[in-house]
Amino acid sequence: MKLQFDSTLAYQRDAVEAVTGLFIGQTPVNSNFTVTTLNSQKEFFESGTGVANRLELDEDDILHNLQQVQLRNGIAPTAALKKGSYDFDIEMETGTGKTYVYLRTIFELNSKYGFTKFIIVVPSIAVKEGTNKTLEITQEHFKTLYNNAVYDYFVYDSQKPEQVRSFAVSDAIQIMVINIDAFRKSFEDPDMQSKSNIIHRENDKLNGSKPIELIAAANPIVIIDEPQSVDTTPKSKQAIRTLHPLCTLRYSATHVERHNLVYKLDAVDAYRLNLVKQIEVDSFQTEDAHNTAYLKLVSVDNRKSPITARIELDADVKGTTTRRVVTVRQGDDLSEKKLSNRALYENYIVNDIYCEKGNEYVDFTQNDVILYMNKPVGEIDDVSIKDQQIRKTIEEHLEKELRFKQYKLDVKVLSLFFLDKVANYREYKQND
Repeated sequence: MKLQFDSTLAYQRDAVEAVTGLFIGQTPVNSNFTVTTLNSQKEFFESGTGVANRLELDEDDILHNLQQVQLRNGIAPTAALKKGSYDFDIEMETGTGKTYVYLRTIFELNSKYGFTKFIIVVPSIAVKEGTNKTLEITQEHFKTLYNNAVYDYFVYDSQKPEQVRSFAVSDAIQIMVINIDAFRKSFEDPDMQSKSNIIHRENDKLNGSKPIELIAAANPIVIIDEPQSVDTTPKSKQAIRTLHPLCTLRYSATHVERHNLVYKLDAVDAYRLNLVKQIEVDSFQTEDAHNTAYLKLVSVDNRKSPITARIELDADVKGTTTRRVVTVRQGDDLSEKKLSNRALYENYIVNDIYCEKGNEYVDFTQNDVILYMNKPVGEIDDVSIKDQQIRKTIEEHLEKELRFKQYKLDVKVLSLFFLDKVANYREYKQND
């Protein structure tokens, strides 16, 4: 199946033009720098000329352009730029083509101003794979749109320093996709260098240069996908600065830190423009959940006498059932007013509190329940809940497809499962 991409969507073109408008007055120009590497036989050094982005505009020019873009897009103008950095926010609601927009922006910036070096920083392996896939499936589209523009894209691999050299010396469009974790760890102390990401270490294949030095010399335009998950810590911010960006473009639907906003397409705008048709969210709730004896061992303590344990249970607090943690000792009756105040726990009298590390448990005198650390009893297990969620999703999906078919509506139904972490569906080697 061949995917078709629509290059005429007005809201996407507006988002692209919001960025290209920042550089009005810039003429296509690059600057050069020297790159040296060992040849394959490691007998002599080969020299090359690196090609870097070069900005001719000064801060006043950028500020003027920024204000014009903001006024055009109904955004309050920025009074002054932060000294020494050009940081711009593009706010786009989820599902409106954010990845397509920033990729197309790359080609527009090259077409109008000759910029060739771009780095896309992503928060996770999952987003990295998604971005790489989008680059793959849009190749024909962008080549058609931009007169067979020559460009290379790659996912950064610490074991392939030649990729970084090619990024530095090529005069074609270069797009590097990199996970923030691949360059967040950097240490100035020589004794700590072995703990740094490889990108920050001297490399024999680069004539002793560090890969990050070649990247920084290229003065790339840095695109941050989901900045709220990328550069929210001091180390992450410093890592971004080591790239020596010409400017930083941040794309997200939910910006946490605000910079210079140039374009905004929020949830209301997306719905008004019929970009997002309808989303339904279904949830599960356990009925009569508080009518079974729920218990969870949180911790044990044998540092003082008597030995105690902290147990989470459902207590009656002023007529309302509330889940809370209580401290108990041997002989305590969990149904007591000071603990749960519920008859449901009448047969739960603490017998033994066992404190051996890794084998902690609490048992009771009048029933055979043994309460182990962080293993609750009286609650539906997580696997059963997920099983019901999947069943319900399939049922709703098929019913909706039948309903649309009945009314001859050409609408595609999508059902999404959000995974809490990548490791739950695929294993990867640690990215260093």
